[in-house]
Amino acid sequence: MTIQTVGVVGAGAMGGGIANLAAMSECQVILRDVEERFLEKGLANINKFMDKSVSKGKMTEEQKSAVLDRITTTTDLSDLNKADVVVEAVIEDLEIKKNVFKELDDILPEGVIIATNTSSMSITTIASATNRPDRVAGMHFFNPAQIMKLVEVVRGYETTDKTVEELQEFSKQLNKEPIEVKKDSPGFIVNRIMIPQFIEAIKLVEEGVATPEDVDKAVTLGLNYPMGPFTLQDFAGVDIGYHVMEYFKEEFEDPHFAPPLLLKQLVRAGRLGKKTKAGFYNYDE
Repeated sequence: MTIQTVGVVGAGAMGGGIANLAAMSECQVILRDVEERFLEKGLANINKFMDKSVSKGKMTEEQKSAVLDRITTTTDLSDLNKADVVVEAVIEDLEIKKNVFKELDDILPEGVIIATNTSSMSITTIASATNRPDRVAGMHFFNPAQIMKLVEVVRGYETTDKTVEELQEFSKQLNKEPIEVKKDSPGFIVNRIMIPQFIEAIKLVEEGVATPEDVDKAVTLGLNYPMGPFTLQDFAGVDIGYHVMEYFKEEFEDPHFAPPLLLKQLVRAGRLGKKTKAGFYNYDE
């Protein structure tokens, strides 16, 4: 089954990237957010991304215009009733996600898949807000969605084989490499591996063992990672890592997943209105 129309809920970094990716893959896209200003910002980011592609000769101005023409924006969730599949990419808040899924379940035709881009939360719990838990699954893209090749297709307890297969095919339609997460476990695969590494990297700095710069250098040159843990956390947003650690701590009932004090301080600094996003390399700016 070839997907022709994609609904995306949330025009932030991930939602906008997924919408851009789908439109570049010649799908019609309906991008929804709660306010016009969020949609305008999302479109501006999409424009900025494609402007870089044009400047590098990877895309022509005509191709860029064609992509933008495939994206329709709306603040009305009911406009997504024309979509063949909907991907939710709102804030990592379980109750907000459940509310979105409940509304989508009432709006969308029977059988339409609702996927969540959550990076760590329970697919089963999110699906419980609907009357179609068999057609709910995780579809976890990585940032930036237009470039990163991996998609984690995650089963909830009631997700059917058919739903998983269709999302895997949809991932390939978007020129991505899907992997199946067979059990609904917090963090799925990538974050389950990555978050403990983040925690240990932060503890090394807290304990005075090394600076963030040298930890990043050790990981990039010693483990051949393309990016060190502190650079990656700054890029993704330290607040996201903080919330995932808190979620892991509660779900696994394991204090080893608790966010280190330094991370808590950075998140608090960001919430106090710093001009730049709080991060390990701009904390003192």
